[in-house]
Amino acid sequence: MSLLRQPILLLAKSDRVKKFVSTMPVSSGIITRHVAGETTADAVDATARLVDDGLQVSLDFLGEDTLDAAQAEATVTAYKELTAELGARGLGGRSEVSVKLSAIGQALPENGEKIALENAREICRAARNAGTTVTLDMEDHTTTDSTLGILRDLRKDFPETGAVLQAMLHRTEADCRELAHEGSRVRLCKGAYMEPESLAFADPLDIDKSYVRCLKVLLAGQGYPMIASHDPRMIQIASSLASRYGRNPGTYEFQMLYGIRTDEQKRLAESGETTRVYIPYGTQWYGYLMRRLAERPQNLSFFVRSLVSKK
Repeated sequence: MSLLRQPILLLAKSDRVKKFVSTMPVSSGIITRHVAGETTADAVDATARLVDDGLQVSLDFLGEDTLDAAQAEATVTAYKELTAELGARGLGGRSEVSVKLSAIGQALPENGEKIALENAREICRAARNAGTTVTLDMEDHTTTDSTLGILRDLRKDFPETGAVLQAMLHRTEADCRELAHEGSRVRLCKGAYMEPESLAFADPLDIDKSYVRCLKVLLAGQGYPMIASHDPRMIQIASSLASRYGRNPGTYEFQMLYGIRTDEQKRLAESGETTRVYIPYGTQWYGYLMRRLAERPQNLSFFVRSLVSKK
């Protein structure tokens, strides 16, 4: 099944396949399972339902590879509308927003980093006013240094801003050591991008080993680890390490994606663990969906069967 991962990720950039996939009844079901909807109202309603179940939420307005300043500005406006609505409905304390810097100008040909930083500051300010926080999503390895640099600048005024690190990259254990300080929120995930073997672990076992090494660094540190995994073994290891390092519930959290292992999400929350669900929404759902399909073998096989059976 891992042989299908690269072709699926390549399809993520195909508008033609996007149109094909979105009109298929079977794959449309996959879309609604993983994406909360296309509007702010859809996202906030989904947030309220999860909060009622004792869960917390991180919201991602889908969009990436923005090469137009107006589009970046529209994304900032969408986040401001989102945070205002979260605040108005009293959901700020149980939610946060996740922001891809590529969606707010990072890749613009002139002054992209500066534009992304200023746009991120605007979103952070709106989030703080709504009683919530921001986490900067991490994308492929070409953006890692830029994203961490923008994070450092943002944290001067918004120290609550969260970071994301991907265990599949060789560099990540060292990055964990840099970020495992007091007040630092770090989401650790395995990674969902297609990366060169010179920079990233390719074998799933090597990625798992890296994930555990990074977990040890974060849980032994002074920051707030956010453990993003659906892997039952990783969750068990994380719980054991938290106990070993004297971590009480509430000094770290588990994170899972919207629509995946929902029973486990509720189980963790009911056991007293802070558990956050990552909710994507918006019209630009295609790249996100394809990465989710590439990550999970059962979704890949389901998707391929639906392609073959379509008349």
